[in-house]
Amino acid sequence: MKLIVVQPTTASRTIELGKRSWATLSLICLGLPLALTALGYEMGQRQGAQQAQETRFSEAELAVSQRAIDLAQLSADAKRTLEAMTRKLADIQARVTRLDALGSHLTTLSGFDLGEFDFSSSPALGGPVDLTSTATLLPAQFDAELAQLSFTLHDRDTQLDVLAGLLFDAEAQREAIPAGRPIAAGWLSSHYGYRNDPFSGKKAWHGGVDFAGKAGTDVIAVASGVVSWSGDRHGYGATVEVAHGDGLMTRYAHNHENVVQVGDLVRQGDTVALMGSTGRSTGPHVHFEVYKHGRAVDPSSYLRRTLR
Repeated sequence: MKLIVVQPTTASRTIELGKRSWATLSLICLGLPLALTALGYEMGQRQGAQQAQETRFSEAELAVSQRAIDLAQLSADAKRTLEAMTRKLADIQARVTRLDALGSHLTTLSGFDLGEFDFSSSPALGGPVDLTSTATLLPAQFDAELAQLSFTLHDRDTQLDVLAGLLFDAEAQREAIPAGRPIAAGWLSSHYGYRNDPFSGKKAWHGGVDFAGKAGTDVIAVASGVVSWSGDRHGYGATVEVAHGDGLMTRYAHNHENVVQVGDLVRQGDTVALMGSTGRSTGPHVHFEVYKHGRAVDPSSYLRRTLR
């Protein structure tokens, strides 16, 4: 094969290549691009592997860092929880101390046998070990303190319930029967029975007694019991009704304001309302009724009873 080399200043030259020279030149011309391509590919692979490795290392570092943050947060939460539970334990211990003092005082006042109601020592405990219960969230000592307080509170609660029941029964027998007037200050303004209606002037039945007085005067319960009604009644205005047991119920009407709610326990002499003139009324007074087994009865005999 011949190659002609053209030069602008000199005459053209002709170079004749043999087969071996031509093969060498062809190999160089074809092999160099392939070698460069292979070298670029190899370098790209190495760079990609390095980047992937760096990415894996970065993700691992982030995971470790996040884990450390999570553990620190859990530790802080556990510390706050333990502090809160410690404060709660101290509060419960203080409540037990107050309950013990109250129980001992009531036992002394009541005159009951001190051996029957003992608020000075921990309750006796016992029972088999529960082998099925293994889970616990608290240290053993803390858990034991809570368990002991739980038993103590239950014991004190039971003793106080029994003691209060005995005291209430004794008092209730004396105070559950209406006695005295339903006002702190005032005068009897209308009797039980027939009278001239203050609005129509005609003869009409009056199923209770009226006590007039100054607006805002205390209206008091004439017997201990549970409030069974506190609200407005047609004609009566603001009304309070107290159930005393044994079929007895008292009603206090035309109030300016009721100061008790349904379900409240009231004692004889407690204020249940303030005197007013709501409903069908001509002025400040309390309309007082006594019911026995659902029927209105003359309150006079109860009014004459002496408060004990």
